Amino acid sequence: MVSFLIDLDGVIYKSSEVIPGAVDSINKLIARDQPFMFVTNTSSRPRRAIRDKLHGFGLEIEVERILTPPVAARFWIQEHCPGPVALFVPQATHEDFTGITTVPENHTGDVSAVIIGDLGEDWSFKNLNKAFQFLMREPAPRLLALGMTRYWLANDGLRLDVAPFAKALEHASGCEIQVLGKPAEAFFQTALKLLGCNAAEAIMIGDDIRGDVKGAQDAGLKAALVRTGKFRPQDLQGEITPDFVLDSIAELPLIWQD
Repeated sequence: MVSFLIDLDGVIYKSSEVIPGAVDSINKLIARDQPFMFVTNTSSRPRRAIRDKLHGFGLEIEVERILTPPVAARFWIQEHCPGPVALFVPQATHEDFTGITTVPENHTGDVSAVIIGDLGEDWSFKNLNKAFQFLMREPAPRLLALGMTRYWLANDGLRLDVAPFAKALEHASGCEIQVLGKPAEAFFQTALKLLGCNAAEAIMIGDDIRGDVKGAQDAGLKAALVRTGKFRPQDLQGEITPDFVLDSIAELPLIWQD
């Protein structure tokens, strides 16, 4: 039985509105006991809040079915760079870093890693420069990006996501980015491990031709692109070819396999 990795924003919902047919498709997966996991680059809110949002749409989903970059990052940090870390993520997301030593805003000492998430309108020269100052210390800490999504679709149009800020810091500091969300292969492998399947048994469903489709294909999965969310017709005119194209998640039953 195929397993599904499913993006959220732009696939299940768009900001505060559910995508038509999304709830029915997910509930059919649950009724069939079909393995699936939501994989999102959201770092602006904890997965507890994501779970509550899904509950509000009528999807009774446990937090264990939601993989976010902060959750993946927590395990990676514990294994690869123990020590205090500087978080540049919304305050609410700090709860997903339980067990990790984080430094206060006025910290002036060394850190083992600088973690960049989606701060949105809370980005300022002050906090971007603070991250830069940490990265310029010797020895330099790791620069960790909670995904490399370039932009996302909000109610008021497209908005910058994590990648532009992480790339600015990489360029200024000379530190290489370690990605802990989509499109990094390690993120997809974490999801597969949690689902208990291999790449050949899974399909990624997303609205981002690069972060979702190419990222999944590079990790050995098949991938479906939905024509909702940030989808643009030109996505189908480039060098990346989805394995499936769906008008929306409502068409998911067309590609699942027994």
